[in-house]
Amino acid sequence: MKSIVIRLLVLSLPVLALAGETGGSPLAPPSEKIAGQSQEDWSRMWWQWAGSFERHESPVSDKKGTRCHLRQEGAVWFLAGTYGSGRTIRSCTVPAGKYLFFPLINYVVFPASAMSLSCEQAKKEAAAATAEVSSLVLEVDGKLFKNLEVHRQATKACFDLAAQAGGGAAPSAGNGYYVMLRPLSRGTHTLNFGGRLPGLSQAVTYTVNVE
Repeated sequence: MKSIVIRLLVLSLPVLALAGETGGSPLAPPSEKIAGQSQEDWSRMWWQWAGSFERHESPVSDKKGTRCHLRQEGAVWFLAGTYGSGRTIRSCTVPAGKYLFFPLINYVVFPASAMSLSCEQAKKEAAAATAEVSSLVLEVDGKLFKNLEVHRQATKACFDLAAQAGGGAAPSAGNGYYVMLRPLSRGTHTLNFGGRLPGLSQAVTYTVNVE
């Protein structure tokens, strides 16, 4: 049985200060619901956002950040990983009051063309692909966060990776390490986030301008 696996790792320095009345850590606990959705739900929506683009038009393949605003809506903005293992340096302007959600490292499994794949197989393959993480990195304006292993999210139900692009990639299953940053203060912030799995590492640096 064959399937397609997409692997995305990301390293970047997440944002410093929180906006408004929130004075604590910018990092939301993995169990905290945001805008009525669990972070597992946001991990699925992140994949469907990433899967809605042709590769050459995707924020994931963007080297500079000029596409970071595409198809963003609601309370949460997604930051992209990269294809490949080289460091990518981006700039992104984000409206004030937005949460930021992104993977430190993640995988998605979905059926190849003309190949069958069950939902259980997809979930098992995604879990196995992300089981041996050796490094997770999250820095927010120079502040380094620890114990990031608790931020693992696995999609409990399978989904269609191409749901926003006409469908045709079900059953898909995602697994990996994701973080949700609370809204950052207006101004410029530097983000680094990432991780390492056997045979795979990626790094992204974002300059995030909150306006």
